[in-house]
Amino acid sequence: MIYTFKGGVHVEEHKNTAGCRIEPAPAPGRVFIPLSQHIGAPAKPLAAKGERVFLGQKIGEVENALGCPVHASVSGTVVEIAEKRTALGAVVQNVVIENDGLEERAPGLAPANRPLLEYTPDEIVEVIRQAGISGMGGATFPTYAKIRSAMGKVDRLIVNCAECEPYITANHRLMLERPKEIINGAKILLRALGLRLAEIAVEDNKLDGAEAIRRAAEESRLIAIRIVKTKYPQGDERQLIYAITGREMPAGKLPADVGCVVFNAETCAAVCRAFTEGMPLIDRIVTVDGDCVKTPKNLLAKIGTPVSELIEACGGLVKKPEKIVVGGPMMGFAQWDKDTPVTKGTSAVLVFSAEAAGDRGAENAACIRCGRCAAHCPMHLIPTLLQTYAQADDQASFEAYAGLSCVECGSCSYVCPAHVPIVQYIRMEKFRINAAKRAAAAAKRQAEEAHAAKNPAPAGEKGGEKA
Repeated sequence: MIYTFKGGVHVEEHKNTAGCRIEPAPAPGRVFIPLSQHIGAPAKPLAAKGERVFLGQKIGEVENALGCPVHASVSGTVVEIAEKRTALGAVVQNVVIENDGLEERAPGLAPANRPLLEYTPDEIVEVIRQAGISGMGGATFPTYAKIRSAMGKVDRLIVNCAECEPYITANHRLMLERPKEIINGAKILLRALGLRLAEIAVEDNKLDGAEAIRRAAEESRLIAIRIVKTKYPQGDERQLIYAITGREMPAGKLPADVGCVVFNAETCAAVCRAFTEGMPLIDRIVTVDGDCVKTPKNLLAKIGTPVSELIEACGGLVKKPEKIVVGGPMMGFAQWDKDTPVTKGTSAVLVFSAEAAGDRGAENAACIRCGRCAAHCPMHLIPTLLQTYAQADDQASFEAYAGLSCVECGSCSYVCPAHVPIVQYIRMEKFRINAAKRAAAAAKRQAEEAHAAKNPAPAGEKGGEKA
């Protein structure tokens, strides 16, 4: 059986590196490790300028529930704590480390010292937290927080190996070359969640990957392979959950609210390595491709490596670049800095010429009311109407028509014959609305704190009630 969902588009795949084995990227002379590689507040630096750090040493820690520790991806000397703009545009602190080339591991890093069944779910979660693992499919939601939020609520665990974005083949190569890591990571997650089956979803254009998983699973009753139809955005967790289970996520809800939890394939592999090697998340697979790149490759890159060095590792450029994209061409982000560092969420670096970039969007493009965007929207929205409200900054109408439910997949812009940049308008309006809500929430908190300071609770009372 082949599973699918309603809507979506068939995009040109450009899986040029599907046959390229994963190669270690040359060790960078310096790494620039952002202290914000996750949803939530940035980590606070634990290392100071001039300090020597070891491979895998924790150099950033957070205290809030959505934070993720950050670790050194090389051994060497911290030369500065500098502010640098991330691939998503935010300015965050970076720990800049001069690589000494010794790869000297931090003391105390060691593999798990007892069988998995002897670990409690809370102990598993803590190992994953200490390893700094966040979602490696791009969302960068801390994995330990996702597990905790799903405990006791879910009956389905799905491993996302769909990899539906054009060009990217990192997960495909991981399935072919390291299937055991995906499987064993999934088994660890099953133990943490108290479940008995992990469903591994693979698109039907990667059947060799599915076969590699099947062979490595050795007929395990804990692993089931689900072949899903090759269609974009099949890898979005909402669409994947619907395709495999038939359950629809209501607006504003999480997968756990419909009894499901979804983990990326490389996230599972990182969980496995945290237990089998004792190594935190310090590197990841990055597809480097695009018509400007001489020899496209899949590189195992250290977190903090400037993307310019990955491009050089692929032979450099053969054309004048017009656009560098971090992530896929549908949902990735164009960069203004060729030295943007690789982070936990960097799945690809794509370099396009003006011809290949083909900027379709135009300010004066006009909707011709063909309805294609609505027909292909995987969230069953009316994108052209949302675009109109976004252009007018009509936030009330935008929210009334479920604009905040848009997953920003770009299917609407892709199929638009008038080349209207629909998703860009929607993305900006969502940003404005969410920014306004955050500002209102902050103002409310400040007002409540000011009121509490001026009106302290009487002695013997707590929170307005008698103690």
